[in-house]
Order: sequence, then structure tokens, then C-alpha cells
Amino acid sequence: MAENEENRYTLVDEDGVEQSFEMLDMMEVDGKQYFAMMPIYEDPQKQLESDGELVVLTFETVDGEEYLSSIDDDDEYERIGNLFIERLNEMFEDEDEEEDE
Repeated sequence: MAENEENRYTLVDEDGVEQSFEMLDMMEVDGKQYFAMMPIYEDPQKQLESDGELVVLTFETVDGEEYLSSIDDDDEYERIGNLFIERLNEMFEDEDEEEDE
């Protein structure tokens, strides 16, 4: 995991493919850290065509190395994903209300 700018991370998957992400939010649930990430595409057309998918990852330490890793358990992924969606919706609603004032 390499941080390029504030909230921007370049992650490398198990196939060695790099992808940039913006970290939207993070939270701790039941003693585990989770991160809500949004893919960033260098090609503006690809960014426009992106469906705005939310990627939820968890923090793990394996053999002393720190990793962001996918969540394999479907129920856990859905539960944590829904928590992030609720939090992000609240954050954007709060921003909209501040702009209206």
C-alpha cells in the first residue's frame, strides 16, 4: 500500500496490477478496521464511465506486513458496506445542508 496524496492510495492486487483509489471513509467495527474506497482512473473517459462502485477493504497484518484486503465473507461485506453507505449518505446530506444555509 503506498500513499500518493492525502486520501489517495495505489494498491496492487495479487496479480501485480496497480489501481489507484480515493479513501472516502474508514471505521472500526468489532475491533477490525474497514476502509471505503472509490477507484480513480487516470483516463477521464474511464472515470466518467465508472459506475461509482464502492470498494470495501479491511486492514490485515500478515508476517509483519500491512495490507488492505478484500472481505471474503459475503454477510460481513454486506453489513459493513451498508454501514459505509449510511455514513457516506449522512456526510453528503450534511454538506448539502451547509451549502443551503
